[in-house]
Amino acid sequence: MIEFKDVGVRRDGRELFAGASFQLHPGHKVGLTGNNGTGKSTLFALLLTQMGKGDTEVTLDKGEVSIPDSWHVAHMAQEVGASDQTAIDYVLSGDEQWYEINAALNDLSSVSDEQIGVLHQQFDEIDGYRTPTKAAQIMAGLGFNTSQHELPVSGFSGGWRMRLNLAKTLMSRADLMLLDEPTNHLDLDAILWLETWINAYTGLVIVISHDQAFLDATVGHILHVEQQKITLYTGNYQQFIRTRHERMAQQQQAFEKQEATRAHLDDFIRRFRAKASKAKQAQSRIKQLERMSELSPMMADNPFSFRFYEPANMSSPLIELTHADIGYSETPLLRDANVQVTPDTRIGLLGMNGAGKSTLIKALVGELKILSGTYRVSDTLKLGYFNQHQMDILDAKATPIEMLRRLAGKTSDAVLRSFLGSFDFRGDRIDTPSELFSGGERARLTLALIVWQRPNVLVLDEPTNHLDLQMRQALTIALQGFKGAVVLVSHDRELIANVCDELYLVHDGQIDEFDGDISDYGKWLAEKRKQENLQDKSSSKKKSKKESKKFVSRETGNSQVTNQVSNTAPDNTSKSNTATPALSKEEQRKLAAEQRKRTAPIRREIEETEKALAKIEGQLATLEEKLADTKLYEESRKADLLVLLNEQTALQQQHSDNEEKLLLSMTTLEEMEAEF
Repeated sequence: MIEFKDVGVRRDGRELFAGASFQLHPGHKVGLTGNNGTGKSTLFALLLTQMGKGDTEVTLDKGEVSIPDSWHVAHMAQEVGASDQTAIDYVLSGDEQWYEINAALNDLSSVSDEQIGVLHQQFDEIDGYRTPTKAAQIMAGLGFNTSQHELPVSGFSGGWRMRLNLAKTLMSRADLMLLDEPTNHLDLDAILWLETWINAYTGLVIVISHDQAFLDATVGHILHVEQQKITLYTGNYQQFIRTRHERMAQQQQAFEKQEATRAHLDDFIRRFRAKASKAKQAQSRIKQLERMSELSPMMADNPFSFRFYEPANMSSPLIELTHADIGYSETPLLRDANVQVTPDTRIGLLGMNGAGKSTLIKALVGELKILSGTYRVSDTLKLGYFNQHQMDILDAKATPIEMLRRLAGKTSDAVLRSFLGSFDFRGDRIDTPSELFSGGERARLTLALIVWQRPNVLVLDEPTNHLDLQMRQALTIALQGFKGAVVLVSHDRELIANVCDELYLVHDGQIDEFDGDISDYGKWLAEKRKQENLQDKSSSKKKSKKESKKFVSRETGNSQVTNQVSNTAPDNTSKSNTATPALSKEEQRKLAAEQRKRTAPIRREIEETEKALAKIEGQLATLEEKLADTKLYEESRKADLLVLLNEQTALQQQHSDNEEKLLLSMTTLEEMEAEF
């Protein structure tokens, strides 16, 4: 258990936390939220300092932090340097215990015979033989293919290095895992995989994230930093919003009561002279709060208030791709693409990593020439295009107001400063060179420059990667009010759901309208992964079966001849088979009965495994209810807690084993049915 008791922290002369007290227990999944600059990263640095880790030391000004001495911590850093180490080796190094034992076993020159035996025993105890498989599974979940495993870390771009860093962190055998913006460089299918991984993790996770849907799917507590206070809320992000809203409403009621009392005293003392309007003002404030009650409380103090201007000219269609093949070096990645962007278009593009979403975007904006087909744009097209490259090519030496003035001509400084203020560029930040900006500030500045140019088509490729929750909410509201067309690629499900009217799926070289909403896409991805796993297992079984048949044919001459004849028979044998008379109903009935008889044992096995899974899931649900009891984490009940945690680990292993058994049984049944 981690416990903060009346903790106070100051950095650079500024008080970040005061009187912070809370407890976090093993198994908790915690979202760390708060505005930029409130101290979320400092809290991570403090935890790392207390555990003897980290590059930045943070000391306590007051209070006490308690963390078990036996705990290990894994921290996802925000930077990964270039290295000649292979990708798979880099990921495996996240499991420090395995990495050290494996290195020793691969260099036995300085190890005694007795030590070799101990090393092998330790390797077996940590299930070391399965660790490389675990690393490969994590890499696959985060979008890496097997051909990338042996590439050096230095050969990957910054975004992919961050994925490697996340994979390395997930490999750790840590009791506490600190994840800082883990979804920033992931696409939607990788995020959905990560959600599943975090939910299955048995340790304590604290995650900083600006992805509301991700937090809703993974965390059961929110640790919110605000006004030098740290408050622990129970529930996911949506529940936190509701609870915080109720608290704010209660505070507002208390404030109004106090103001009413003051107004009454003023009336009494001054004999109704100057404060007669106080009651009316208070009522006006109450009505204003009622109108805002549907908004997230995060918007109550949101520094962003921009909107998109109404486009000056529009025609239809604005962009049109017809029967277009799109790709690189004469090799199509997408075939026969048909996309029409009209003033009313609100398209969200979906697809797995590498399917071609960004390729399609580049074709739509004219950055990539199509290989065949037709590409047309309207004379009235005024494009607003946002992607990572646009951020990277900002003039590093120029300030926000200098860049905006280049677009605005003779517009007054007062107007320009007011406009930049709506994107929270105020005071010194307006006159600060962009090279000193954070990723979030560069993203906001890029959006500001796009908004100023009054586009009629917005093409946005992952616009939220560096934006915090408040800016994401402001962007969502602004896009909802935009009068032009929108084409959006984003891993932010809330943004897609609130902005897009239609979804297109980019998959297997095709672009098709997706029949469903963003939650249905998550189900589609899960089904695709399930099918791919079944195909992988089925193909490996068929391969081993073929090799077995070949081995038998070498042992017996007759069967070898039979195999050669069947393999070299001309195609007309299949034609003669189609000419065979159809089976009668009686023959079909007998064949079906024989099939049911042959598959009965495997069907029973599937049924029994499903029943076992249901029973285990019930037991796990009961355990989770018990573990939710806060009294269980008192020192006097430590033994009870350990028993329940051990029971939970055993049940989770049984659940995993039964799922694997069920998958194999279903694959076997499919193969048996295919033989008839």
